[in-house]
Amino acid sequence: MIGCGAVTEVKSGPAYQKVENFILAAVTRRDQALAQDYADRHNIDTVHVDADALINDPTIDAIYIATPPDSHKALALKVAQAGKICCVEKPLAPSYADCQSIVDAFERAQLPLFVAYYRRSLPRFSHIKQLLDDGEIGEVRHINWHLNKPANPMDLSQQYNWRTDKMIAAGGYFDDLASHGLDLFAYLLGDFSMAKGVGINQQHLYTALDAVSACWLHTNGATGSGSWNFGGHSRQDKVVIYGSRGEIRFSVFDESPIEVITEDKQQQIMIENPTNIQLYHIDNMRKQLLEGKQHPSTGVTAAHTGWVMSQIVAS
Repeated sequence: MIGCGAVTEVKSGPAYQKVENFILAAVTRRDQALAQDYADRHNIDTVHVDADALINDPTIDAIYIATPPDSHKALALKVAQAGKICCVEKPLAPSYADCQSIVDAFERAQLPLFVAYYRRSLPRFSHIKQLLDDGEIGEVRHINWHLNKPANPMDLSQQYNWRTDKMIAAGGYFDDLASHGLDLFAYLLGDFSMAKGVGINQQHLYTALDAVSACWLHTNGATGSGSWNFGGHSRQDKVVIYGSRGEIRFSVFDESPIEVITEDKQQQIMIENPTNIQLYHIDNMRKQLLEGKQHPSTGVTAAHTGWVMSQIVAS
């Protein structure tokens, strides 16, 4: 594992240790003392001095890249060159061109490439997909997502935050958070055929965008719209899928009930997430590698999400 930041403490690192046939054997990060601290707390045997040493360790079969997105391309290309399986944190890369470069490298090497859009593997979203596939709300007409969050105290205090540094993440929290939902919508409704949007910086707390609005079209003919604001009064996370015979309401990030409203019934379905939220995503990697079952989140699907994101912020 390259990188030992917050995402690896509960969401991913322990999940790799829980899934059968996986061993989290070695870690590295730029600060060696912090890497050693992580290894000590998580009972990991080896701490490498840098990413190159870990990638080229002959005892390692696969690499998980858990670093800021501006480093993903360089590291992933080294992993492909080393002939190893790879999982990259989302987003795959800051630009669609970089996403495609990574995908091409792994296709040439004939190696599996996974991306940690783990919502595609969570039972609550698999259930929503099943409802849609079964025609529970008829033909899907439109999907809308509104995400509103108050300003982050770190940003208000003017502390450095790579997530809002436009040199690393030009879209700011849009890159970090909206990518999860847009990727999920491609999983639920099929690929996007077009997308456009507008993004601005309203608060001037940092260099990246803090407000984005968009509209899009799925290949199945369903339309979509979204708005993401990271300087609002209160937190809101609401998705509504409108169909010809009903609607489904849910949250992308909040662990709240799924609401299904049709002509003849209204129900709430609660499906909890695992403590280590990447658990099913990692188990699906195991299923592809050992059982041949296709993983729902690959380099190809993540690159498509990268294309959608680039279309929205470039409009």
